[in-house]
Amino acid sequence: MEEVMNKRQDDDTEVDEKKGKKSWNYDKEIVKLQVELAHLQSWVKKSGARVVIIFEGRDAAGKGGMIKRITERVSPRVFRVVALPAPTDREKTQMYMQRYFAHMPAAGEIVIFDRSWYNRPGVDRVMGFCSEKKARRFLELAPGFEASIVESGITLLKYFLTVGEKEQDRRFRRRIEDPLRQWKLSPMDVESYQRWWDYTVAYDEMIRATDRQHAPWWIVPSDDKKRARINCISHILKSILYETMKFNAPDLGKRQKRPADYVEDKSIRHFVPDVVAEQMQ
Repeated sequence: MEEVMNKRQDDDTEVDEKKGKKSWNYDKEIVKLQVELAHLQSWVKKSGARVVIIFEGRDAAGKGGMIKRITERVSPRVFRVVALPAPTDREKTQMYMQRYFAHMPAAGEIVIFDRSWYNRPGVDRVMGFCSEKKARRFLELAPGFEASIVESGITLLKYFLTVGEKEQDRRFRRRIEDPLRQWKLSPMDVESYQRWWDYTVAYDEMIRATDRQHAPWWIVPSDDKKRARINCISHILKSILYETMKFNAPDLGKRQKRPADYVEDKSIRHFVPDVVAEQMQ
């Protein structure tokens, strides 16, 4: 195990022999950023701030890993991840934006959309789930919709993760070969792989039409996932003017003494087998 950890550290801390400089250490940097995310969480709770973060991008660009690194050390009650499934028959009869309204943040919340209303000019448009007329109408209306979000006092951040053709191909093939990743490969992923240029055209128009001063798109090159995570999380933290809140450590006091009349329960209990001990024999 120690050899594995040392190898991981060696992989993350590389030396540029030509420049004689040591590169950043991913494990150390991600922990620093997660500490800052915890500070951000405290400030959001106390200030009542509301934040929406949208993650869009190519399939296999690393959106899931990015969101995991953001949320794994904070409270899900503050950092809420919204990943909506395909709309129900009832939702299909509603206004397109309607099902997203219920997920907007209340005071003291950060909502992360893992895919968002931008399904309409992306996958819906390319796959024919909506008409070309509806896709273009969305591109006309989205800036105004987002302006109303910002005007209500919500901080809105939009990120688009990109990945090159070769790197996406490598990641898809790894998903096919690795049982731990096979669940990530969906029929829609296969379609996006085959329709690379259809998606390229759709995404180019989407970003061009909906990039506004009040809600700009921030592009995150993600061929290197670790670099992408450091860069994107750093940008999120710099984009929100939060303050480090003082932690008021509670006084735990003294633990109560064992009652003199307490009798240890002798009834049969079911314990999880200690498979580690068995493996160590």
